[in-house]
This record gives sequence, structure tokens and C-alpha cells, in this order.
Amino acid sequence: MNERSWLHSRWMLAIVACMAVLYTLIMGNLLFVSGRTPGVNYQYNLVPLETIKPLLFEKNRYHTEAWVKNLFGNIVLFIPLGIWIPWLFRMCRKFLPFTGIVALLLLAVEITQLITRVGSFDVDDIILNTLGAWIGYIGFALFIYSQRKTRK
Repeated sequence: MNERSWLHSRWMLAIVACMAVLYTLIMGNLLFVSGRTPGVNYQYNLVPLETIKPLLFEKNRYHTEAWVKNLFGNIVLFIPLGIWIPWLFRMCRKFLPFTGIVALLLLAVEITQLITRVGSFDVDDIILNTLGAWIGYIGFALFIYSQRKTRK
């Protein structure tokens, strides 16, 4: 079977779309509901690498859980975004449109967290989340490339 016959078949797209909906529901719960209560004040960080640098260069100041959650959690949780967005949306199969869409989605999440006060607006979250989406995108691109190589 070639790439188009199964990767982009209706049933495969339906499966990926269902997984994307499930992912969106899980992430919505993690980002806005689970263990979150609205704060009194608005919290934000607009300085790139302000929270990342201490986590990378002053690891001994943080518990392993905080370190892993803040760095790896913000990366790993967004890898699926880099897979299902280009799979479902043809216009996002090129890197720049993909990155633009991801950045807008993540900006919307951060603004929503700020407005609802169930989190903080952190530009470093956008950076780490985008990195995770890029990892997923690269994995998806390599998968497509390997399928084309296998087909030939």
C-alpha cells in the first residue's frame, strides 16, 4: 500500500481525528481543570528563558519533580500536537505554517490561563511547548519519509 492509500485514508484520518479530540480533552483538563483553582492575582512571565535558565543551570535548587515537570512535561505533552496537526491539516505540513499555527494555539492557551487565573502566562511555556510540537513534527516527517522510501 502506498502512503496515500492508508495514511490518508478516511478511516485512518478518522482514527487520528478521534485521537486529536481525546488529546485536546485531556490537555484541556490538565491545563484548566485538574488541581487548578483560580488565583487572586494575574501571574505572568514575558521574559524569554526567565524560568528555563534556572531549571537548566541551577538544578540543585529544585526538587527533581519540579524540574522534570517544568522542563520535560512542557515538552513531552506537546509532542502529539506535532503529529496530528500536520496529519490532519494539509496546509500545516510545511514547517513555517505548522509553527505559526502551533504558536497561535499555544498563545491562546496561555492567554486563557492568564484571563481565567488558573495558571500563568509564561513565554517559556510557549517556547518549551513549541519545542515539543517540533519534535512531534520531525517524528511525523521522518515517518512519512520512511514510508516513501519503503514504497520505492
